[in-house]
Amino acid sequence: MYKIGTVKEIPEIRKYVSVDGGMTDNPRPALYGAVYDAIVANKTLVSEEQEIVTISGRCCESDTLIKDIQLPKVEPGDILAVLNTGAYNYAMSSNYNKIPRPAVVLLRGDEDEIIVRRETYEDIVAKDMLPSWQK
Repeated sequence: MYKIGTVKEIPEIRKYVSVDGGMTDNPRPALYGAVYDAIVANKTLVSEEQEIVTISGRCCESDTLIKDIQLPKVEPGDILAVLNTGAYNYAMSSNYNKIPRPAVVLLRGDEDEIIVRRETYEDIVAKDMLPSWQK
């Protein structure tokens, strides 16, 4: 699940939609071209106006999660649910650019439970140390 941020249209080229994640938590599209489907979780009516967009992550280089997908018209704050991402995203994730990993939620029927808590910036820098000459 991603929260939609900026929506940027380049006329006659492409409409980009940024999300609050990307190749750090879902590296498969950048690594080997995995292709996903997605829905806008808060806009599931079929009658909504549709548009073709490209979903981009928060890292600048090669961080396209889904290219040219048809979705209901998206707005900042919408929730994008990316479907069938596979079982290994957490194991393959990284803290590239010091970006914290998201929580991992286990679902069973109508039950849900966090099984890995969301990382904080403090978690990422907890093992960092200053060299002795800078103390």
